[in-house]
Amino acid sequence: MRSVVGRLRGEREVWVATAHPEHGPHQVPLWFVWHEDAVWMCTSAASATVRNLRTEPRVRLSLPDTADVVLVSGTAACFPAEEVPPGAAEAFAGKFGWDPRAEEGAFVYLRVTPVTLRAWRGEPELRGRTVMRDGAWLV
Repeated sequence: MRSVVGRLRGEREVWVATAHPEHGPHQVPLWFVWHEDAVWMCTSAASATVRNLRTEPRVRLSLPDTADVVLVSGTAACFPAEEVPPGAAEAFAGKFGWDPRAEEGAFVYLRVTPVTLRAWRGEPELRGRTVMRDGAWLV
């Protein structure tokens, strides 16, 4: 678990996979911060990611290293920039040196609460690598 949390704290980008019943799957990389046991991201309010998550809040996230896999399945909530919890917005701005709340365009913060988290390093670790189930750490 410690190495997984370390990756969630240290990485900058995460692949975000969403789906919409009419438009199909959509996958993009977004900056993220791990804050209070959730993944926080920010993107344009008009993005396909936001549109999809408002229709279907289930989401899959993956860190960008296929030799050190971390997959997060969770539920997303959307927060307009003016409604985001200050601690999450400040953690995001502190990590990236950019505060979307100060921008002129409309931005939405996305909070993904993990339901299941899987991690492994290569084929020998494929079995038994669920480290979170139903939102509870297993290790």
